[in-house]
Amino acid sequence: MPKVRITLSLDDAVLTATKVHAARTGRPDSEVVEDALRRMLGLDFLESMWSKAVLNDNEAMQLALEAQRAVD
Repeated sequence: MPKVRITLSLDDAVLTATKVHAARTGRPDSEVVEDALRRMLGLDFLESMWSKAVLNDNEAMQLALEAQRAVD
């Protein structure tokens, strides 16, 4: 999946913790932030479920939009 460059404003403590974790794991800061967001948003779970789905892309998107509307 292509990457998009963005600008974020983070609390100093969050940025420091991100940089420390990245340094300890030998990964870029952006990868640490992306992994944290994926976990918080449940994207790894969703991707796992999507890989097992029998719906085509359009059907899956429609189902996801309906679920999102039900929550809002």
